[in-house]
Amino acid sequence: MKYLILLSAIVLAFQSSRWRSNPANLDIAPEPAAATRLPRNIILLIGDGMGIAQITAGIYARADKLHIEHLPITGLMKTHSAKNLITDSAAGATAFACGCKTFNGAIGVDAQKRPCRTILEDAAAAGMATGLVATSSITHATPAAFIAHVSKRSEMEEIAPFFLKTRIDFFIGGGLSYFNQRTDGRDLCRELQAKGFDIHTYQQRTLQQCRPDPARPFAWFSADKEPEGVHKGRDYLPLAARIAPPFLAQRSEKGFFLMIEGSQIDWACHKNNGEQAVQEMLDFDNAIGEVLQFAQQDGNTLVIVTADHETGGMALLRGSDKKELKIKFSTLNHTATLVPVFAYGPGAEAFSGVYDNTDLHAKMKALLQLGTVEAR
Repeated sequence: MKYLILLSAIVLAFQSSRWRSNPANLDIAPEPAAATRLPRNIILLIGDGMGIAQITAGIYARADKLHIEHLPITGLMKTHSAKNLITDSAAGATAFACGCKTFNGAIGVDAQKRPCRTILEDAAAAGMATGLVATSSITHATPAAFIAHVSKRSEMEEIAPFFLKTRIDFFIGGGLSYFNQRTDGRDLCRELQAKGFDIHTYQQRTLQQCRPDPARPFAWFSADKEPEGVHKGRDYLPLAARIAPPFLAQRSEKGFFLMIEGSQIDWACHKNNGEQAVQEMLDFDNAIGEVLQFAQQDGNTLVIVTADHETGGMALLRGSDKKELKIKFSTLNHTATLVPVFAYGPGAEAFSGVYDNTDLHAKMKALLQLGTVEAR
């Protein structure tokens, strides 16, 4: 009985406060303080499904410190969607991209299914270079939410043409078949090439064999649909994270916005496979290391690392020592737990504290001076 009472109290508290990221009696503006040095570039890294436990498992699985441990600013973020305590990746990424709550499954549209302008679109309109990298298909929920506007995340063929509608300078991920083996007969790869894109596929060459020229927008497809996991040999994420920032920096003097997703942390946790989750976490951390190296040398780049939600309800139980992890899961699905935010570089201090996932969008837009959220 006492557990039911406690649960009821939690639900009532959530229902009374979930739509207010800032209580009315607190005047907290998302804009940076006047003394904050503004970044020229933002690199947002999203570990899909990556909660505190997933990061901890990675820390104990590696002898050296993780790269994520070197980011000096930390915060916590609420992840609920418009009507659900537990979000999915589509609604979570739309909150980051558009700054609005929406329903689970929605890509770049608000709760009334109206298209909402994304930070990538705003950056492109301001003359900045833009990029997306994922270890999923590039039309999957998280990358799609930054460039597309559809009501169902499963509509991959409807998502793909948005890569022709919005300026994007660099993208890497799977999903080739949604571009060149479409039911409508269009070959979007040819259409992208006609717009000047340098297009490559895993069938032709590895990413290591590509030589992206900043004079042309670049894309590399890693799979027909979804790429394999790290445990099956996928290795392109850290390299993509090394290539993308200097490429984009040369594409525009006005700076760039880049989103990089470690997509398959989530997939491993959906399978309750702790070993694969750790492998994906370490792969994602290697990408963080590449980005941090660029940011340290550049001096004008803000790096943000976070998650759209936690997956699996992962728990770390006692082993014989810290290197023998005993990983358990409480669910096959997502959870509502807060997720961490880490930041490094100019403007990083704006990301400390506890806030809503839509506030992440507002903070990034303010730091890039991209104006207010507008309807598309």
